[in-house]
Amino acid sequence: MVRMPESRPYHHGDLRAALLATAERTLRDRGAGALSLRELAREIGVSHAAPGRHFKDKQALLDALALTGFERLAGALESADDPGLPLEPRLAGLAKAYLGFAVENAALLELMFTRKHDPDASAQLAASVDRSVGSFLRLVADAQARGEIVAGDPERITLVAAASLHGLAAFAANGSVPAEQALAGLDEHVHHLLHGLKPR
Repeated sequence: MVRMPESRPYHHGDLRAALLATAERTLRDRGAGALSLRELAREIGVSHAAPGRHFKDKQALLDALALTGFERLAGALESADDPGLPLEPRLAGLAKAYLGFAVENAALLELMFTRKHDPDASAQLAASVDRSVGSFLRLVADAQARGEIVAGDPERITLVAAASLHGLAAFAANGSVPAEQALAGLDEHVHHLLHGLKPR
């Protein structure tokens, strides 16, 4: 009886997921410069040509990483959003989800925003970015409808809020502000964002 060779650990069905998971770990540990399709194939245990079935080159791999990052971020924000809450705790919940994602995925977040602003970014990536912003946009629109915040273009108001929260998240992700300190002060940050800094 002829013995069949043992199958490789990753087949076509899960090779793409394995490549993305290994690439994200490399991105986190060593940065985007260390990413190589050939090296990923070696780590996973497939032929050096196998990744080409899913990613034509390194840029395609980076695009896929950015896309999955935005999809995960959107999912985290949607799970954290509670439309039944008053404005301030609702925004604080979204902010905590965003900050938590940024701290846990600092290198990925940097890649996500680099690809987001690339003129060659795909329509699929743009749609995923819109979905991740959607939680904040819905919050602003709901708050405007209830008279909790000023009237005006909800996208512009969302941009102001998102810029403030992304700035704090970027500081926490790159170590400019300790993550624990950023998280501990998040409720105060949201309060200042909503109520301003003028004495009342």
